[in-house]
Amino acid sequence: MKLLRFGKKGYEKPGILDRDNNIRDLSGIVRDIDGEVLENELTRIRDIDISSLPIVDGSVRLGPCVAKTGKFICIGLNYSDHAAETNAPIPSEPVIFNKWTSAISGPFDDVEIPRGSKKTDWEVELGVIIGRSGRYIEKDQAMDHVAGYCVINDISEREYQIERGGTWDKGKGCDTFGPIGPWLVTKDEIEDPQNLDLWLDIDGKRYQNGNTQKMIFDVVTIVSYVSQFMSLQAGDIISTGTPPGVGLGLKPPVYLKPGQTMHLGITGLGEQKQKVVSAG
Repeated sequence: MKLLRFGKKGYEKPGILDRDNNIRDLSGIVRDIDGEVLENELTRIRDIDISSLPIVDGSVRLGPCVAKTGKFICIGLNYSDHAAETNAPIPSEPVIFNKWTSAISGPFDDVEIPRGSKKTDWEVELGVIIGRSGRYIEKDQAMDHVAGYCVINDISEREYQIERGGTWDKGKGCDTFGPIGPWLVTKDEIEDPQNLDLWLDIDGKRYQNGNTQKMIFDVVTIVSYVSQFMSLQAGDIISTGTPPGVGLGLKPPVYLKPGQTMHLGITGLGEQKQKVVSAG
């Protein structure tokens, strides 16, 4: 299933994509696409005759594909070739940091360059959405806790992240720095999350072109590892790292400017497109 949320910001309704790529309104079945629904209602949604649901105007805004996320967890330096381009050592354990949930935005919403920013960067990433709560999860049970996957653009302000002291978090969680979607694709539709192509273009120029085969720590390892340090709740998001081609790694570095357009996607998970604007 490809689950989604549509409508005006803050007033999104739940939806599902049918085989003809029409958006169908799920609001008569569930109240939203959130952790409680992911944990308890996926089977009921799967059993519905989707063709009986109302069709939604295809021009509608798509919001973040999951609501009420409690934690937005990120894994850093998880592609060996990305670690190399940033002159960072290969981590011996997953590097965990956070994006604030206030950074979450829709897949086609504008991305804002923060006031005073000089080094706003891009990162296409595979997102894992938790569908069953748990902690101290063993690897052989990790996939039981995954609802599905999505595209994430892990926008990063490198000066704030690296040069301003403290942890990475201040450069990762600015408003609009976490576009997710367009869909939450349930795990049964993705045969192998460790063989997905990822790509990102800026104004039509390809900068990132990778595959999840290059992840140092795979999805199973990440879910299990993170759960040793915190409980995972349904609706939580884990962003699993980015392949090479980020602005920081270029020589000389290249960063986003107002007026540019980012276009990114992952095999089977859809595409995003964002216009870059200055924060108001």
